[in-house]
Amino acid sequence: MAFALSTVLQKCNIRIIEERLFTLSITCSTSQKRSMAKLNPKPRLRNPTWFTQKTINKRDEEVTQDNEQFVQEVIKDKYSDVPKKGEISTDVEWTPDLQRTGVIARKIGVYPLWMKNGKQVLTTLLQILDNHVIKQYSPYEYDPPRKSIVGIRNKKACLLLGAEGADPSNLTKEYCGLFKDSGVIPKQILARFFVSPDAVLPLGTLISAKHFQVGNALDVRAKTMDRGFQGVMKRHGFKGMPASHGVTKTHRRGGNIGGGGEKGRVWPGTKMPGHMGNRWRVTKGVEILRINTKYNVIWVKGQAIPGETNCVCYVYDSKLPLRKPKNPLPFPTYLGGVDENEPEDIYHESIHPFSEPTIVFNENK
Repeated sequence: MAFALSTVLQKCNIRIIEERLFTLSITCSTSQKRSMAKLNPKPRLRNPTWFTQKTINKRDEEVTQDNEQFVQEVIKDKYSDVPKKGEISTDVEWTPDLQRTGVIARKIGVYPLWMKNGKQVLTTLLQILDNHVIKQYSPYEYDPPRKSIVGIRNKKACLLLGAEGADPSNLTKEYCGLFKDSGVIPKQILARFFVSPDAVLPLGTLISAKHFQVGNALDVRAKTMDRGFQGVMKRHGFKGMPASHGVTKTHRRGGNIGGGGEKGRVWPGTKMPGHMGNRWRVTKGVEILRINTKYNVIWVKGQAIPGETNCVCYVYDSKLPLRKPKNPLPFPTYLGGVDENEPEDIYHESIHPFSEPTIVFNENK
């Protein structure tokens, strides 16, 4: 009797297990598509350490003129005009393999220059703002938001630069704390640049237009003009359909976007209407033709610098192998002060200076 009961219990247990496995297989098959997103999850983006809340909410209460003057006096006492500077090591000689820091500049506009043979050249004016070193990170201290899977052989150091001073009373306490070690007034614009370990600058160092030299090539990174939603003729340069002779309401349309058959779908990357502009782009290998040391303005060849007038751009030494500078550069940056004997404008050898006459009259001829 006991043997019969044990066999019955075993059969019941086996049947229950089979039913549970069957229901489990059904649920797995139904939720297979939904769980595919968990296999390849989206990367969790983490902001850099200097990306904090910048501005504060406007206060409802009114501030009297006496209180505003008192706040400005406190700001002047807290942030000294002369920032702290450390010792800059000049023992390392510059080589093409070393990477210097870049600068934050503002695009002023387009202006022509004339060469000595009379040919006109269009140039873009970039004004280098009051760049100060805010923070420095060694190759082992810098923690990037997106970590590379592949190991990096030659790790770079990182410099955080700031430009355009702002009113600290309109900024948060956390944001102003970023500038505590450097001793400079809080800046509106922050930018990160990777440098070689030997090119790390001390906190509070000022970088001017003399950081670059005439004749060298630069890479300029900026955001392109925001054109909004545009059609294929403006966005991709399509020719368009004829203006007459049987064309009905398809003058500016893109036409066919794909065929049927075996692959009856629209291929990825097909040129179609969409949002145009507002993308980060880099113009590489632009040559410096003129430098103004008084206003920290550099003239670069061409007018292909991305962005509209008064936009912020990031300028650094060109990384193109055939455009890298051959002559020694000021490393890690220009350390000399203001020289009264130095000219205000430095021209390229092929550019005609405006101070010299264009036609010289010779009486002997």
